Amino acid sequence: MKRDLLVGVGAGACAGLLAGFFGVGGGVVMIPFMVAFLGATQHRAHGTSLAIMVFIALFGAVQYALNGYIEWGLVAGLAAGSVVGAIIGARLMMNVPAYQLRRVFGFIMIVVALRMLIWNA
Repeated sequence: MKRDLLVGVGAGACAGLLAGFFGVGGGVVMIPFMVAFLGATQHRAHGTSLAIMVFIALFGAVQYALNGYIEWGLVAGLAAGSVVGAIIGARLMMNVPAYQLRRVFGFIMIVVALRMLIWNA
């Protein structure tokens, strides 16, 4: 239990740092950590990661808002679409076997990484 707590705090610190610095979801760090080191199932790790993201996003967003780095006009539209997408995605995820979920998750991470590496912005 003590080891799990320490690993959890470490993974949480990494996820929070990445979310605050890069604006990425903590799931990139949290899901692999929970599966590999805390013995969580793939589905439980995804759900737990989303619950953790509430806190990471809230405290990170406050810091960005205090410094004027939030486009509030975009927030309304993106939030509405994201809520609908999250509900649909969570329901769909429950019907996907763990090995397929792990592969899809990994594939999406690779695609996003490649897109960021070749993006000409």
